[in-house]
Amino acid sequence: MNRIAPFRDYQIFIGGRWCQPASREYFETFDPFLGKPWARIPRCDQRDVDAAVSAARAALEGAEWACMHPTRRGQLLCRFGDLIQQNADRLAAIEVQDNGKLYAEMRTQLGYIPEWFRYFGGLADKIEGAVLPIDKPDMFTYTRHEPVGVVAAITPWNSPLMLATWKLAPALAAGCTVVLKPSEFTSASTLELMRLVEEAGFPAGVINVVTGFGTEVGDALTTHPGIDKIAFTGGENSGRHIGRNAADSFKRLTLELGGKSAQLVFPDADLDNAVKGVVSGIFAATGQTCIAGSRVLVHDSIHDQFLEKFIALASTARMGDPMNSETQVGPITTQPQYQRVLSCITMAHDEGAECVLGGKPATGEECGGGWFIEPTVFVNVSNSMRIAQEEVFGPVLSVIRFQDDEEAYAMANDTHYGLAAGIWTSDHRRAFNGAWRLRAGSVWTNTYRAVSYMAPFGGFKYSGIGRESGQEAIYDYLETKCVWMSYGQNVPNPFVLR
Repeated sequence: MNRIAPFRDYQIFIGGRWCQPASREYFETFDPFLGKPWARIPRCDQRDVDAAVSAARAALEGAEWACMHPTRRGQLLCRFGDLIQQNADRLAAIEVQDNGKLYAEMRTQLGYIPEWFRYFGGLADKIEGAVLPIDKPDMFTYTRHEPVGVVAAITPWNSPLMLATWKLAPALAAGCTVVLKPSEFTSASTLELMRLVEEAGFPAGVINVVTGFGTEVGDALTTHPGIDKIAFTGGENSGRHIGRNAADSFKRLTLELGGKSAQLVFPDADLDNAVKGVVSGIFAATGQTCIAGSRVLVHDSIHDQFLEKFIALASTARMGDPMNSETQVGPITTQPQYQRVLSCITMAHDEGAECVLGGKPATGEECGGGWFIEPTVFVNVSNSMRIAQEEVFGPVLSVIRFQDDEEAYAMANDTHYGLAAGIWTSDHRRAFNGAWRLRAGSVWTNTYRAVSYMAPFGGFKYSGIGRESGQEAIYDYLETKCVWMSYGQNVPNPFVLR
């Protein structure tokens, strides 16, 4: 797959129209493999946010969307999914050029994203209320579910379209309207997606996109009185800031935040499979995923054997152009994140951890002048070190020994994150027990980094609030209303609670 020819100026999408930002200002977006700009993105401000929220509010209250039968909404979502399927090659190429992840992975994601729209499209007309067997005489009481309102959906730079989909699909199925803000580092693919919104036939204003920086657009969006709910994926500090913004007007929240996920390798594990699973957990996507298994806890009796096999496999990882089908590790997506990962490696050295693989920038010809860091492994790590506690979001693994199951569970849980965990064992009792003992929103056994439109995803503790995907997700975009209807002949004593 070839790169998209530069250089172009994108526009924002508000109220079903393409337009320039009110400021008429733009900023460059970079190709992480080349380290060079390839397009310009609109720099929005409060005026654009106001316009987008107004358009979303008008669509929410307008008859075309508000009175649309849920079955028809579902059909629109399925149509949207079909169009994404048809345009998957182009969307994946744009995503790779903007965020540097492997084309093989992005193309797989784009082939799978339509399933979210089909799943929630099928769910749209199956959200049922209930008749309550109420204990009051002469009363008919029932519940109904209504859209929460206008949703601000804010996505990160690592998987822009996948994570936008996790918000758009349930929100639209519920009947909400959306103002979508992608990361300033990776806005192009989201703007390209809006062309398919037009083609699918969504009413104007149902989906809007504003682009720009957090202080100029993100704050304006998350404090806006016209926003009813915020769905955010990103870092812990940004999530905390958004939570504070939302609190003033009691906006509903879904926050999918960071992780410091542990993979536990027990002495009865199939070591070859465990090695492949741990490699997948930390070096796939260049470690730039919230569920990265950045800590591997290995039983002392197999530590050296596991490490030998792991380094042997990890050492063969091919870095290079993410558009190349043979590349296995691509660049870091942004220059600031590249510097942060390098600073974390320095921090690990300073703490006394021993680097046994990588640990420095990759600058070979195959790296194209972009932001590459070698797959890195630290041993002699204690669980209290910062490298074992703080999210790196890069290809850096900490290897930690444990003596028994209890110590493994205690160390795995000894972090303020709780997004994911992995267990490698051939003992089904240990597998079930571990899934119960680990404080994480997703626990994989003898596999890692699997997601589905059917499966709820989210975290415990500092890893977030709420769930995305699965049937549970749609209820985060709905309000429950209880309706009371009296069929009695007379109103009883008005001074007494019924």
